[in-house]
Amino acid sequence: MLNKNIFIQDLKNIVGSKYVLTAKWSKETYSKGWRYGGGEALAVIKPKTLIDLWNVLKVCVKDDVIIIMQGANTGLTGGSTPFGNDYDRAVVIINTMRINDIHVINDGRQIIGLSGSTLYDLEKKIEPYGRDPHSVIGSTSIGASIIGGVCNNSGGSLVQRGPAYTELALYAKVNENGELKLINELEINLGSEPEEILNNLQNLNYKESDIVNSEKLASDNKYSEIVREIDSKTPARFNADQRLMYNVSGSAGKIVVFAVRLDTYEKPKKSKVFYVGSNNPDDFWKIRRDILGKFKTLPTLGDYVHRDCYDAAKKYSKDTFVVIEKLGTSFLPTLFELKRNVDIISNKFSFLPDHFSDRLMQFLSNFWPNHLPKRMEKFRDLYEHHWIIEMSDDGIEEAKNYFNDFFKNKEGSYFECNNYEGKKAMLHRFVSASAIGRYCSLYKKDIGEMMSMDIAFPRNEKEWFEKLPKEIDDLIEMKLYYGHLFCHVQHQNYILKKGVDSEKLKEKLLEIYDKRGAEYPAEHNFGHEYYADQKTIDFYKKLDPTNTFNPGIGRTSKLKNWK
Repeated sequence: MLNKNIFIQDLKNIVGSKYVLTAKWSKETYSKGWRYGGGEALAVIKPKTLIDLWNVLKVCVKDDVIIIMQGANTGLTGGSTPFGNDYDRAVVIINTMRINDIHVINDGRQIIGLSGSTLYDLEKKIEPYGRDPHSVIGSTSIGASIIGGVCNNSGGSLVQRGPAYTELALYAKVNENGELKLINELEINLGSEPEEILNNLQNLNYKESDIVNSEKLASDNKYSEIVREIDSKTPARFNADQRLMYNVSGSAGKIVVFAVRLDTYEKPKKSKVFYVGSNNPDDFWKIRRDILGKFKTLPTLGDYVHRDCYDAAKKYSKDTFVVIEKLGTSFLPTLFELKRNVDIISNKFSFLPDHFSDRLMQFLSNFWPNHLPKRMEKFRDLYEHHWIIEMSDDGIEEAKNYFNDFFKNKEGSYFECNNYEGKKAMLHRFVSASAIGRYCSLYKKDIGEMMSMDIAFPRNEKEWFEKLPKEIDDLIEMKLYYGHLFCHVQHQNYILKKGVDSEKLKEKLLEIYDKRGAEYPAEHNFGHEYYADQKTIDFYKKLDPTNTFNPGIGRTSKLKNWK
């Protein structure tokens, strides 16, 4: 039987009383999902060093508690928080954001990211080397962690690079005998004992000669070929792709990751954003096939926004847009934490409305002038479908010549963004993800449930833009579509009419996707929202045979030993 007082004191002795959160109000920021899920946790622990993390794990394993590892908690499917209160053991959350070091190695060609390091910090860290990370704005803009992306095989918007992936990592697992083991697959000579390995890594006690030039991959080196296979009957990328399941990669919190080693990428010498509009989805289908199939240079990114989503983002994501533009993405994690704390406090006062922070921010945003460029606004009035395509180096001229020729006999059009417009266009697309959440917060009493689908369609799919049967469409209040069109990954967000059963409707939608050969989830992982397939479950069980870490993920068993 767990002695909670002794257990909590043991944790405090390791990380300090300040960093063991047990009060309900202090835990809520960490125990509730960013958009989905939440549940009770005995404590939230925030270690500062890798050694502290290791010692915390030893106590937790000894006392047989459930461990949920958490980075920035920016996931959309509830995968880094408890889900409900039906676990068979006490639950603790270990938040790693204080362990945020990044080491640049091999002249900037690779990095080592520790447990809580973020994509934002990574971007800044390798900028002097003229290098880019595996992911850019999107996940970066909300302060997401490096390791969260790898654990979820997160895809993002980059056409050339594919999902975050590595075979080089330092991690811990609990074996079938209930023993905690540290496994060093970083291919760096750091010693033999866990404490020695962790201390040497954290404190940079290793030389260049200790770094092995490994043949193991530190990125997905095949994706640029895969995405070009435009006649393939399968999607280019999705979370359950067994090709990208390797220990840490795709682990979804079933092991504890201390560090990952990742490739970086040479920055292009120049880049240009093309803003493309059309009222005919077939135009985009043709453009996609031509660029992927015929261009010498792949696009850097190519993100789609439907007009309805454009409008929703303009109105309901305006404050997020302005914050990022004026204060930078580094402020967002602070803003989100502040927002959560405001809601926690306001909920204690009955005279304040629900979602007070959202209402306040929405009210204030109304006083800010229009933040979108005139040419984008003109295209909004002209075209239903919008595509933001970034090309680099030789691809710029390729695209310019192609679009000039393509739109000679088409009703659609394009324009070349200047630097100001390009940044605005991309930021507008990425903040659009928050629009549906804000809308639901403001009008919760008048509408039904929110449902977000994350779908990877086959590479040969022509009907990429969704046309729902009338009997399903009639149940939906609002549809917001955006996604990564070159990869055929679409984010299809629905607000249902009041009283509609979301689970039943979701089943009908998934049946449609199954018939079309789609895979889901595409890049947000299973979390507690989707059912994991059997191959993925087998992978989880191999990583975590006692079901100690993040039980219930992919709607699997929450019981010890998977019973």
